[in-house]
Amino acid sequence: MDVNEIADLGSDRRRALFERDAGVESARESVREVVERVREEGDVAVREFTEEFDDVSVGNLDVRDAAERAYEDRVDPDVRDAIDTAVENVRAFHERQVPADWREEFSPGRELGRRFRPLERVGVYAPGGTAAYPSSAIMGVVPAKVAGVEQVVVATPPAEEMNPATLAAVHAAGADEVYSIGGAQGIAALAYGTETVPHVQKVVGPGSKWVTAAKAEVRGDVDIDFLAGPSEVLVLADDTANPEFVAAELVAQAEHDPNASVVAVTDDENLADDVIDEVFAQVDDREREDTIRDALANDASAILLARSMSEAVLFANEYAAEHLAIHADDDEALLERIDNAGSVFLGEQTPVAAGDYASGTNHVLPTNGGAKRYGGLSVDEFVRSTTVQRLDEEGLSDLADAITTLAEAEGLDAHAESVRKRVEPDD
Repeated sequence: MDVNEIADLGSDRRRALFERDAGVESARESVREVVERVREEGDVAVREFTEEFDDVSVGNLDVRDAAERAYEDRVDPDVRDAIDTAVENVRAFHERQVPADWREEFSPGRELGRRFRPLERVGVYAPGGTAAYPSSAIMGVVPAKVAGVEQVVVATPPAEEMNPATLAAVHAAGADEVYSIGGAQGIAALAYGTETVPHVQKVVGPGSKWVTAAKAEVRGDVDIDFLAGPSEVLVLADDTANPEFVAAELVAQAEHDPNASVVAVTDDENLADDVIDEVFAQVDDREREDTIRDALANDASAILLARSMSEAVLFANEYAAEHLAIHADDDEALLERIDNAGSVFLGEQTPVAAGDYASGTNHVLPTNGGAKRYGGLSVDEFVRSTTVQRLDEEGLSDLADAITTLAEAEGLDAHAESVRKRVEPDD
């Protein structure tokens, strides 16, 4: 990792910075057989792939009881308290998102409205593997329950000794069913159901490129939230920023994955140099030091020097980061100019880790520029809306000419006639 000027970035480097799928598309062919076999063979295929990919022979796939025991007995009290705090804060934030039914009269005799109802059954994938993520279980399950989903089904990777914090978080968040199934086979089990696992209407949650590729495969048969790639952060910093804090954000994000993208953009050359020094000073002795160094070394990570903060903001909007941290004197003014970001962290006392765990916002966020098109996981993902309308004689009469004229313009005479029979009844 070194300092590059934005104006001097070549086409290859820009491609690395802006095309960040990290092999998800290339994995789709590999997961296709897994998905199809689970769809056709159910539990038999799930167990076979679990043994092949996870090196675990699973007995009972249903681990609801284990999740409850983990919460009650297996995690330390301080871990349980932290989980409870996170669940409480995430629930409070998402309760503000619940949409209200409404109906009103737009003109005499014309009443329109919208009503919202939760999905009946959704699946939440809670990642495991190289690191366990109890926080992701909370982020998926809590908004679904807040939305009113009746049955929230969790799939999480198996292990000889499943992570008790993840199981405890699943229980605390309110999951109704919990299964020890990971990877592409976990996504397929949720999407199509097996003898043990009920099929769901929607699958949400982050995971490896194999999980994401499987979500791409099942999309259409079930709904999904979005295709999330490796984690990413962009820190937008001016000359008032503390290089130690900027570097800490980059190092923290880098420990997720060797393919993580960590970027800082500043208009201050001294700060850029200081951040480089701080980054490598902070890497030493981290438990995931090798992962961090790999992420820092990949072409999607960089310290970028802008000619002005306006150029820095333009870059940030084009980049559309999953996590955008703003360390600047007038961070609110910069925020007003940001259109594309999954979640924004304002000020040097607001680490991205706060949103990852316990501030209340959701950490399941769009990556690879997805923030240009959609937002992160929310209550909205778990409800569907229905429009409602009622017309009386006056209301229909006022619209009759517009309806019949447009219907006839489309060559749909029966549509027009369905109106005429009401406003021009036969004698």
